[in-house]
This record gives sequence, C-alpha cells and structure tokens, in this order.
Amino acid sequence: MKFLRISILFVFVHFQGIGLAQEANLKAVAKEGDGIYSLLRRHGISPTKFYNKFVALNAEHLGEDESLLMGRSYVLPDTLDTKKVEEMGKSVEYPIFGEQFAKVDVASNRLDDTVYYLISGHGGPDPGAVEKYNDKLIAEDEYAYDVTLRLARELISHGAEVHIIVQDDNDGIRDQRVLELDTDETVLSKPLPLGQLARLKQRTEAVNGLYRKNVGKHQRLLVIHVDSRGEGTNIDVFFYHHEKSKNGKKLAESIHQTFLRKYKKFQPNRLYNGTFMDRNLYVVKNTLPAMAYIEIGNIRSKKDQRRILDPDNRQALAKWISEGILLDYESSKTFIAK
Repeated sequence: MKFLRISILFVFVHFQGIGLAQEANLKAVAKEGDGIYSLLRRHGISPTKFYNKFVALNAEHLGEDESLLMGRSYVLPDTLDTKKVEEMGKSVEYPIFGEQFAKVDVASNRLDDTVYYLISGHGGPDPGAVEKYNDKLIAEDEYAYDVTLRLARELISHGAEVHIIVQDDNDGIRDQRVLELDTDETVLSKPLPLGQLARLKQRTEAVNGLYRKNVGKHQRLLVIHVDSRGEGTNIDVFFYHHEKSKNGKKLAESIHQTFLRKYKKFQPNRLYNGTFMDRNLYVVKNTLPAMAYIEIGNIRSKKDQRRILDPDNRQALAKWISEGILLDYESSKTFIAK
C-alpha cells in the first residue's frame, strides 16, 4: 500500500470494517439556502471531519458541485461509529492536524503520484498584520495556517503527497473564530529566523530541496496569505503566479475559475472581483515548482473578517482551492494523453 507523507510526521493507517447499514443513521431535511457545511453544523456535526463521509452517504442525491436539494432528506454521518465504512475503506492519521482532525478519510486516488508543497504566510517572530476583534487580537499567520492545514487535509484525502513547510505542532485545525496567537512555528522543525529575507530564503530552500528529490513527479507549490491593506478595503480571493511559468499560470487560473463558478452558484447576486496575475515576489521568483500564491482576504476589513473568522468559510476556501487543484491536475493528464 502506498503511504502518504507530510514531512517529519509519522503516519498510521487503519482499515475499517463493514459497519451498520446506512439506513440506521439519522436523517435531516435540507432547508432553503442550506449547503453541506450549514446542514452538518446545524446538527452538531463538524464539517471539517465529516464532509467526505456525508458526500459518500448521499452521493446519489446531491446536485452540481455537491449542492443540496431543498426539501430532500439526507443521511447524517454517524459520528460515534468509527467503523462505519466508506467507499475506500481506510483512513490515515496525521497528528499535525490536531487530535480532533488527525484522521483523514481516503476519498479517492485522484491525486496519486502528485506532490504538493504548502506554505502559509508569516509565522514565528512575524505574525503579519494584527487586528482586534471583540477586544481580542487576531493575526494573519494564524488564519493562513488554518486554511493551509485544511487544504493539506483535502489534498491528502485524494491521494496526494503533501509537505507542509511552515508547521506548528500544537495548533492543528481549529474550529474557533478567534485563533490565539503564538510564535512557535517552524520550517520543517527548524526555528524561523528574525530577519524577513532570511525567513523567505529558509522556506524557499526547504521547498527547492524537496523538489529536487522528487524530480519526475507532478509537483506544485501553494502559498496561502491573508492580505493586510487598508482597513476599509474588502477584497475577493486573489491568485498570483510567476510571469514565465505556464504551469503556474494554469494552476492559478484553474483555482480562479473554480472560485468564479462557486460564486456564480452560491452568491449569484454578488460580483466576484478576484483576479489571477503574475507578481514579482521573492517566493514566487525563487521557488522551483510551478506555483500559485493566494490571498484569501484582508484581515483589516470587517467584511473580510466574516469570511476569515468563520471556520466553515475557512473550510470552504480550502475545499474550493483543492477543487481547483484537482481541475488543474486532471486537465494536465488529459492534455498529456492527447
């Protein structure tokens, strides 16, 4: 069996036996405006942990983009019966996701033989922009890291080998609105330097070293940042790539097109202004894999804070990015086959 990897983490594989019949599970009726996240949350079920189980149980009754049909009854995942089997019949554990989210159900092998490097912005001595929300401090790096972990979990569930470059061993995925600040992030177990350029070089060299070891494989880099422009400026999700990288441009465009499609479906009355373009940034210029650099919102904007602070929104951001990554990879395979 192929083992998925995150750098410096031990992996444990569990085989799950056949469970009870799905009909024994509780059911819930989708209301107007419901998505999978809101339906599960309303019934006290974590979307982060049980989204894939819900999809597996209800695949025949979901609309386009795994949307719910109003008035239809859906089977809820049994959160107590850990032996309830899924289509692939196994799960993988990664302690870096935290105790509640360490187990990752294998949903597919769509990303087999791919390698993804994930960098979350700032960290260590540099928290990025720090703002106050309800008299509590919130920082860019904590929210970028949370979305990065959620994205890693999504990619792993589809068979990818994932390397999380910036790590915080005691944070994990957190389903709170206010994520507490700390400064103990590392780059593959090495402390982050004080100087900004040194920090950028450290994470760039970490990616490039791993890239050289995986030459010949489909390798991509995703960098997740939270923007920090003027307080009143709310932004949509933006995507950047290296100006000379065709594969980087294709990756950024695939994720961008996924967001355009999602906004059109779920927020048809709201204009989406996010774009993708090349950008002259140190990590963009100096890393070897084709890459996409993503800004997920402005932490200084009250409107964007609603998107960033809500854990369901952070999960949706991660899932949409992962769907764009799947689109990029599968279209690449189609092009090669032709």
